[in-house]
Amino acid sequence: MKTMMIARGAYAKSNVCGCRPPRPTSVAFVTVESLFLVGCGGAPSITIAGAYFPAWLLCALIAVLVAVVVRGLMVATGLSNHIPYQLAVCSSIGVIVALVVWQLWVVR
Repeated sequence: MKTMMIARGAYAKSNVCGCRPPRPTSVAFVTVESLFLVGCGGAPSITIAGAYFPAWLLCALIAVLVAVVVRGLMVATGLSNHIPYQLAVCSSIGVIVALVVWQLWVVR
């Protein structure tokens, strides 16, 4: 099979390493992409007991706790009997709380 490819000229068309040079569009794309990555300053973190935790993790934990409390309040007041899709309601409340905490605490 190798002799057949040589006869057809497949090896004559390729360069020494067997790969083609990068296209100008690929080089331009990588260059522009790297310019946008220069300004990354790292993830916001919070120090708790000497260890660094990502801020989004603490916001998510607060949101889950608030959603559990809201679910408990809904059951205690009897509101859970009247609200359909309780999982979606509690999840939405958790997401809203997480985004509000993130905006007030981390973004500044």
